Amino acid sequence: MAEKTSDTITDVPGIKVGHAQDFDAITGCTVVICEDGAVGGVDQRGGAPGTRETDLLRPMHLVERVHAVLLTGGSAFGLDAAAGVMAYLESRKIGFNAGVARVPIVPAAVLFDLDIGSSDIRPDAEMGRKACEAASADPVEQGSVGVGTGARVGFLFGPNYRMKGGIGSASIRLGGGIVVGALVAVNCYGDVVDPDTGQIVAGARKPTARYEFADTLATLHTFVGKTVDALAVSNTVIGVVATNAGLGKDQANKVAEMAHDGLARAVRPAHTMLDGDTIFALSTGKKKSSVNVIGAYAAEVVAQAIVNGVRAAASLGDCITAQDMITGNR
Repeated sequence: MAEKTSDTITDVPGIKVGHAQDFDAITGCTVVICEDGAVGGVDQRGGAPGTRETDLLRPMHLVERVHAVLLTGGSAFGLDAAAGVMAYLESRKIGFNAGVARVPIVPAAVLFDLDIGSSDIRPDAEMGRKACEAASADPVEQGSVGVGTGARVGFLFGPNYRMKGGIGSASIRLGGGIVVGALVAVNCYGDVVDPDTGQIVAGARKPTARYEFADTLATLHTFVGKTVDALAVSNTVIGVVATNAGLGKDQANKVAEMAHDGLARAVRPAHTMLDGDTIFALSTGKKKSSVNVIGAYAAEVVAQAIVNGVRAAASLGDCITAQDMITGNR
């Protein structure tokens, strides 16, 4: 039977995580580094993605291993931070051997945070490098940090009734030394729901009641819901699942696909045309396990990471947090 833990993705051997952020501009980025390389996969399901180097992760493409994954704010502008990640890795001679140079393979995904803080300050190469310099195998800091700095959730009624999102992580030990972990930035159109209770943890609030949830899914069924979702700008849940189980490239892609089940359990609704939901999968080791088992528990840790991220969030940009909804203090 699987042993549940409350730990983070850095429990997976070979994984380091670093954050960098600008709290005044309310944006940031997070890097997952695998210095020895990791077999990578990806599954993108939202209708509004912003990504980099995802095609090479698919089967039948040359490159097998990646060296880092970047999760960043700043919308498409934030992809500039990947240049800093590449420069950091190149300086350490980490990358795909192209003969004349080592080329670090750094897939990336973005979330939209331009409508909080300063819209003209976004993660750049310098911030990407700072995230790498901060990377370690220590437990991951969660909440309003790194790519989670500008994350929000519950956009149904527009910016005035949303709540603070964040970055969360979780891991699970499956026995035999196998670990599966997840790191997820939560910036979704829908509500975040605790899969264990079915209760909304964070999401859109009623315009008529500061401390009551609107329940996005239920509201969409009404006339009001059908007329207000145009208020949402652009949202997404982006993340990484990692394991030290040995996976081939096709299996890593399957694990990324299965991990989206966890997103759908914890975000309601998920994968809308207003979201850019993207999950990467990394395999850092060679321990034998069934891809079905790894994928099933990847979904579990993704769901837990999402809930952890919003529960750990601190208020920035005058956004109410999950804790505020419990205490009614703001």
